[in-house]
Amino acid sequence: MRDKRTNRQPLMLLMTLLASSCLILSACGVVRTTYRLTKGTVVTAYKVTKFAGSTLYTVGEFTFDVVTAPLTWPLTHDDIETIDGLSPKEAIAQGRVKTAPYVVRGKRYVPMTVAQSETYREKGIASWYGDETYRQQGGHMTANGEAFNPAGLSAAHKNLPLPVFVRVTNLSNRSSIIVRVNDRGPFIEGRIIDLSAGAAKKLGFYKQGTANVLVETVDLES
Repeated sequence: MRDKRTNRQPLMLLMTLLASSCLILSACGVVRTTYRLTKGTVVTAYKVTKFAGSTLYTVGEFTFDVVTAPLTWPLTHDDIETIDGLSPKEAIAQGRVKTAPYVVRGKRYVPMTVAQSETYREKGIASWYGDETYRQQGGHMTANGEAFNPAGLSAAHKNLPLPVFVRVTNLSNRSSIIVRVNDRGPFIEGRIIDLSAGAAKKLGFYKQGTANVLVETVDLES
C-alpha cells in the first residue's frame, strides 16, 4: 500500500517555496497598486486654442487655461524629492515627468502607464488643497511645471500620468465636473485624489473638506 505522506511531499514543498517568495517580496518593499482598472466610458469632445504664453483647452463644457510656470516658482508640494532620478526642476525642464517614478519623503511612487490610465475608474475619498497659496507671495507650480491656480479646475493624483483629464463625481450629491490632473498627491493614507479649492467648491464639499467620489479618465475626441 502506498504511503499517503509521499503524495503530500510535493505539495508541502510548493507551499514552502510560495511562502518563502512572499517573505522575499515583502522584504524588498514591494507595494501593491491601490488603483483599480476597468473599461472607461467617459468620452468627451475637446478643442485646443493656443495663445501667447498659454494654451486654452475646452473639454466638454469646461475650460482650462494652461500656463507654464517660471522655474523659479516653488512647487505646490515641496516634499517631492526627485522625479525620474533628477531634482524636480531638472525633470520638469527636460520634460521627464509624465509617467516618471518620483520620491516623496523617501517613498518611491511608480505611476501607471498611459495605456493603463485609459481604463482608470476608481471610487474613494477626495480632499482639496491649495487655498493657502492665495496668502503666499508669488506663484506656485504643479509637478509637471504648470502654473497652479487654486480657483481653477485641477487635481493631484499619485498614480495617473501628467497631465490627464478626469471626471470626478461627488457620490453624495451626484454633482460632476471635469478636472485637469497636473500635480502629485495626496500623500495621506486612504485618499485617492486632491482637488483644487475651486473644484471642491464646484462639487459641493469645500466646507466639509473631503467627499466620497468616483474618478474616471476622460477619453478626448476632437
